[in-house]
Amino acid sequence: MPLSLAQKTCIPCRGGVPALKDSALHELSHQLPNWEVVNEHHITRTFTFPDFAQALDFVNRVGALAEQQGHHPDILLAWGKAAITLWTHKVDGLTESDFIMAAKIDALQPA
Repeated sequence: MPLSLAQKTCIPCRGGVPALKDSALHELSHQLPNWEVVNEHHITRTFTFPDFAQALDFVNRVGALAEQQGHHPDILLAWGKAAITLWTHKVDGLTESDFIMAAKIDALQPA
């Protein structure tokens, strides 16, 4: 049985590989329906919380995960929300690691 995205580990990109497009991108994006693919370039999702403190706690957990995985998202923190944007800078587009990181971020959310 194949591993889920959340069970995989982000692989550092050194460039020289093409960004995901078309069916490969479509297949991964369907595994993360809460994330929006923007212009086949990046994925984004906004998480909402009842207050600033809980949003900040989430952002701190995302930061710790990003350090552990070596894959760092753009994070916008505001009162009651955190917007996360992912893409792989070395290829100026999306790789499997972006979707792995997104799945791991989803797993940080309380059930």
